[in-house]
Amino acid sequence: MFPYDRFVKFEELTALLRKAVDAYPGLSRLEPIGSSFEGRPIWCVTLTNFATGSDRDKPAYYVDANIHATELSGSVAALKLIDTVLSNYGKREDITRLLDTRTLYVLPRVNPDGAEWALADKPRFIRSSTRPYPFDEDAIEGLEVEDVDGDGRILMMRIPDPNGPWKKHPDEARLMVRRDPTEAGGEYYRIVTEGRVKNYDGFNLPVPRPKQGLDLNRNFPEEWRPESKQLGAGDFPTSEPEVRACVEFINRHRNICGGTFFHTWSGVLLRPFGTKPDDEMPPEDLWVFQTQGKKGEELTGYPAISVFHEFKYHPKEVITGTQDWLYTELGSYAWVVEIWSPMREAGITGYKYIDWFRDHPVEDDLKLLRWSDQVHKGQGYVDWYTFDHPELGPVELGGWNRFHVFSNPPAHLMEREVAKFPDWLVFMALMSPRLEHHSTVVTPLGDDLWRIDFGVHNTGYLPTDVSKLTREKVRPRGVIGEISLPEGALLVEGKVRMEGPQLEGRNNVHTLVSFFPGGNATPDRHRFRWVVRARAGTQLECTARTDRAGVVRTAVTLG
Repeated sequence: MFPYDRFVKFEELTALLRKAVDAYPGLSRLEPIGSSFEGRPIWCVTLTNFATGSDRDKPAYYVDANIHATELSGSVAALKLIDTVLSNYGKREDITRLLDTRTLYVLPRVNPDGAEWALADKPRFIRSSTRPYPFDEDAIEGLEVEDVDGDGRILMMRIPDPNGPWKKHPDEARLMVRRDPTEAGGEYYRIVTEGRVKNYDGFNLPVPRPKQGLDLNRNFPEEWRPESKQLGAGDFPTSEPEVRACVEFINRHRNICGGTFFHTWSGVLLRPFGTKPDDEMPPEDLWVFQTQGKKGEELTGYPAISVFHEFKYHPKEVITGTQDWLYTELGSYAWVVEIWSPMREAGITGYKYIDWFRDHPVEDDLKLLRWSDQVHKGQGYVDWYTFDHPELGPVELGGWNRFHVFSNPPAHLMEREVAKFPDWLVFMALMSPRLEHHSTVVTPLGDDLWRIDFGVHNTGYLPTDVSKLTREKVRPRGVIGEISLPEGALLVEGKVRMEGPQLEGRNNVHTLVSFFPGGNATPDRHRFRWVVRARAGTQLECTARTDRAGVVRTAVTLG
């Protein structure tokens, strides 16, 4: 259905999505949820069996990708999910049940502008949006990253300098390693990203912040912090059209019970919190996250870890993003997938995810280089070659082709990598609460009076309000029961609309050897009762609805 050995530009992506939806009209729809800074639609594919009800009447799971410009394998993972679900409806029981009873909302490319820059014939690599930020002017001076020799790659520049911090590895001259702390008298280099140097004075080589300095993942409302405290945060929460579109979409679709956000890279599954330790999370919610994470590890081979405890960029700093916002503000269970770990591919084990980037043994670099030579065949680590730089004079270009080695898997391994995730997402979507009809009993009371007992139950794993945090913070309505009466029928007892409790799921069921005391044996059920006066044969409709667990409608005939 989609290509998995390359990245596609926006026009082709749009055509592929339309073709997929056209092939499965009863199971999918395509619509824009908003537009990017440059005016491109942000596409959402809605996946559900529309014959069994609208997408809004079912619990839903949200997936988006490619909010960061160069993290294009996230888009491929989202396409793989769409493909897997559509092509296996009617073939796999879990996927058939998923689309019959639930909804998936999939946004393959949240940031189409940045992706187009990354995929250009002469690429430009930025963090996120193409909007200038925080200033609208170009940098006064310094290195501006670009493909200076026009070969379609952005590599590294190696510049000889007796005081440089880098040197050649003694046994592998291609590989650059850090100079020892007290070392002197050798052949040393400075290494910077490939690019032009604006207003070069022949002495200083500053690396200014890119003109496009936004990080869309820092623009979400939850614990938003200004630029002085979190780079790329934007002018105010949801100031950027891409983020605002996602936030407004999720807020309009309160049936969303959970979500996954595809990023790269590190080969980990990340869960909240980003700003607080686990002991500040409701234990019931932490247990659900651990259940989801254990299944994710089993299905993907990726470790499931806490952002706060194991994935900080700096031990004294915290980061926020979509996964914290979706959980902390809305109470929906949220994960970030950091696709791809070249370290693991190269046989490096036991590494600390973020700390590894700051410091690791030189032996790890050698393993990566050998692996790259085998897998990328000269395209992953490029042998240094001379280039007459327009500002710096003779330099060498080469080193890691980071876009194709680290930011994304190589083309021939792409499908293998993204195929790890659909089953886990299906599993989490099927954990959502599901309101269903249990029973309706009509009892004649005489004199055209009838008692109607309308019973519903939650057949999902999670409670109808999804999480403990939802109950504490969002305080959603319980199950709403409603009866529709035709002309001539009279409601004698009860209210046309009544609010019942939240219905529990199975997530807090203890083991059979547990010493915790039991409570209500049927916390997943609720019954609405009305007494009406009407003639035998009268038809009524009973409805139960929740914000997140779906809607139940049943017709009732008196007599």
